[in-house]
Formats: sequence, structure tokens, C-alpha cells
Amino acid sequence: MGGPPRTLLHVTPTLLFFAWVSSFSLTYAHEHHQTGPADNRVPVDSILWIHIALQAFTWVILFPLVMILGLVRHRLHVPLASLSLLLTTGGYFLGHSHGGRSFPHTAHGTMASLMVLYLAAQTALGVYLKLHLKIGEKWVRPWIVLAHGILGKSFPIVGWVQALFGISTLQSWCFGGHLGQCLAHYIMGSAFQAYALILLIMMKAGGSWLERRGCSQEWFDSWVIMIWGVVNTFTEHHGGPWTHKDLQHTLMGVLWWAGGAVGIWLSRGGRRNVFPAIIIILTGWAMSAHEQSLMISTKVHSLFGYSLMAAGLARVIEVCFVLKDQPTGTTSDGRPSRESPTEAPESRGEAWYPIKAFQYLPPYLLTASGVLFMSATDEELKWANDRGVDHATWGLIDFSVSLAMFFWFNVLVDSYISFGGRYGASKFRSRQIAGVAGLSGPEARLEYSRLSMNGHSHAPGSEHHEMGRLRPGAKNISGATHQQVEEDEGMEARNHILFDEVDDDPFEDDDDDLDQRENGKKSRR
Repeated sequence: MGGPPRTLLHVTPTLLFFAWVSSFSLTYAHEHHQTGPADNRVPVDSILWIHIALQAFTWVILFPLVMILGLVRHRLHVPLASLSLLLTTGGYFLGHSHGGRSFPHTAHGTMASLMVLYLAAQTALGVYLKLHLKIGEKWVRPWIVLAHGILGKSFPIVGWVQALFGISTLQSWCFGGHLGQCLAHYIMGSAFQAYALILLIMMKAGGSWLERRGCSQEWFDSWVIMIWGVVNTFTEHHGGPWTHKDLQHTLMGVLWWAGGAVGIWLSRGGRRNVFPAIIIILTGWAMSAHEQSLMISTKVHSLFGYSLMAAGLARVIEVCFVLKDQPTGTTSDGRPSRESPTEAPESRGEAWYPIKAFQYLPPYLLTASGVLFMSATDEELKWANDRGVDHATWGLIDFSVSLAMFFWFNVLVDSYISFGGRYGASKFRSRQIAGVAGLSGPEARLEYSRLSMNGHSHAPGSEHHEMGRLRPGAKNISGATHQQVEEDEGMEARNHILFDEVDDDPFEDDDDDLDQRENGKKSRR
């Protein structure tokens, strides 16, 4: 299989790393900061707008995609990671060389400096793994793989937080007495979006994970709700006389820890319950009646409350009437809850489990609720009101942003599954179908290189959905028996790692490896 020379593939990340680290010594001589607040009457120049667009694209689009490719060890992981590093470096320089409006030193600038060390550490770990150095291979390498994976998975979170800091810096929001409200709105709004993403991941790829642990999704939801409620109960009043807002926020904390405790108790033994959804509904009802100083603020808060109530109601309907208290995608015997009409009965053990259309509604409404709440601070809505923007226009903007975000959430999760993620089945099924049809070579090739663990080499197509185990004596679509599949699974039971620990070059010999495994299965049959 053709590709860049091996030496070039190994040396390029190293040269890029050292050139990138050395370049930052030139960026600390800028003089665009000031001591007072930014003068918003001074326009933002084109260089700063390019900085914003470039960093937003890199941290919201590219780095999360790089993370997904790293999880499944796709061959594009290193090239796209290198491109992302170059783009964010260029954006960093632009952010320190713009003219026009100047800004005080903020959390955005502080975090940008810390991210230099963050990116340097991640790049250094990646270069070590890519070079396959023999130094400390037995004892050091596993820890470096772990650290590299943890840092890589945190990229979307770091990028999200830095983007929020950038918006508040650009608009001179969240200073002085407004900081507490900004934190409340941004943290809670981000939490709703994170909850939506978690529900989406568990819906599409986590059924087996929950089943193996004997837990329902509501057990984890209830624990988070209860802990959050305890924190809110003791942090919402900051001294002085109690106001109606203080009372509402504190009582909402009590509501959360009490409701979370109910949910935990009822979730014992993997049972499903609707109390996390009930808490969401009650929270939405309280927020819809949250009076504000501006009419637009009151109406946007009401819209947020209605969206949150709709999310909770949709979750109740999903659990009780769509899934009928069953886990998503599986029944108690590990078989799909509903087979595809075009699927052969012999392949039901490996089927990708269909998702009901209604199940997308709760996570989307949670995403929309998070966006609405994050856009509902006093400063943001005063800015909109001063420009003649009404609540309907503001709401349409928020729903448009939430749809774009939900689209990207689905793309990332589906990419992980389709590229052969740990809970994905589509690649395994494609390989089985290719085997029945007699396909080989480019027609049956998968998109990412093999994994190696404990001295065994594995073709990527051998990744299969853990919920879809065959019943004893049954045959899958390629004719393999339950015993043969179990033998393969014994060799392939492992977690995903980001880099190949045995092979010198993960870019070569994919087709030879796949052919060898196919021949091995034929000989056993």
C-alpha cells in the first residue's frame, strides 16, 4: 500500500514540535493589553476577526474530530493533528498582533498561555509514541499512552471553555458584579449540553456498557443531580438579606438533591425511572416563571423553561412509552430489540441496533435549553435590547446555533461508531458481508489500520458490537460458530488505544493482515 516514506512520517512530527515550541518565545512582546475595560466604541480589526474564525474552526471542529480519529486509530489522526497544531499556532500569533480595540488581561489570555504548555505536552507525548522509541517501552510507554489519551479527550472541553472566555472578552461581559451570573449561566448551560451529548453517546454506543454494569442511565443521572443539588443548596446565597432569586435558587438545589436521592433509590438493580426527567421538568417550570428586569430577558427565560420542560416530558415518553422501560437497543438476552427488515436472521447477533426517531428529541431539546440559558445573562440581553432585537429573533438565533451543535454532536458520535469504535458494529458487519460476497482487497478494505496488543495483530474489521454475541451453536453471516467467535474475542478483548504499541509503521500492510485473517478463518472452517 502506497504512502509517504516511513522516515518522513517519523521525522515530520518531531520537527514540527520543536519549531512550534521555539516560536512562542516571540509572542510575549505584544502591547495590545490595557489596564482598564475595553472601549467597545473602537472597532475590531480584520486580523482579530480572522483569529476568532481560525481558532473557532480549529478548536470546535478540527480538534474534536482529531480526538475521534485518535480513539479509533485512524490513519488521518496524525496528519490532522499536525494541521490543527499549525492552525492554532497561526491563530495564536494573530491574537497577539491585531490592532484596533485593545483589551484588559482576562482569563482568556491567561488560559491561552496555559494552553501553550498543554499543547506542548500533548505534542511531545504524541511524538514519543509515533517514533516508537525503545527507551522505557515496557514501563514508560503505557503511562504515556494513558496520559496522551486523557489529554486528547480533554481537547473539546478545553476548547469550549476558551471559546466562552473569548466571547466574554470580546464583548467585555462578566466583569465586576456580573461574574457570578455569568458563571451560573455558562456552567449550567454547558452542563445541559454535556448531558445531551452523554445521552446521545449512550443511546448510540453505550447500551452494552450499561448492561455489563447492571445500571440504568437514570442511576448515573440521579447521582449527578443529587451532588449538584447539594452544591447549589449552600452556594446560592452570598450574605445579606434573602431575595426571591436567592430563595428560588437555593430551593432548586434542595429540589435537585431530594429528587436525585429518589432517582438513585429507584434505579437500584438497573431499573429505569423517570425522576431525573421530573427534576428537569420542575426546573424548567421554575425558570419559566423567573421574573427579570427586562421584558426580553423574562421572555427568553420563559423560552428556556419551556424548552427544558419539553425535554423532560420527551424523556418521560421515551422511557415509559417508546422503550417501555427497556434499555436502548437490547433486550435481556443481548439480542437486538428490533431487527432490520433487510437483515438475514443469521446475522442478528451482530446487528447495529436501530434507534427510534423519537429518541433524538430529548437530547436535542437539552442542547437547545443549554444554548438558551447561556445566552440569557443580563449583559447579553441588554446588548440585544439596545439594538432592537426582540425575544423571537434572539430565540431563533439560539435554536439555529443549537441545531448546528446537535448536528456536529451526531457527526462525531457516528464517526466514532462507523470507524470501528469499541461499541460500533457497522464495520464488523461490513466485513462479514464482504466475506460472504467473496470480496477482498480494496473492496473490503476498512479505513483505519490494525490494532496490536499482547503481541497479537488484529484487523480493524474484527471490531464488533459487544451487545451482539452469538447464541451457542448459532452461526453468523460468514458461517463462523459461536465457539469460533469466542476464540477470536478472547484475543481481541481490549480497550482502544491511541497508537500502535508493536508495529513499526501503522500505515503499511493492512491488506496483507486482513488477507491472513481471512485465510485463517477459512482454514478453521
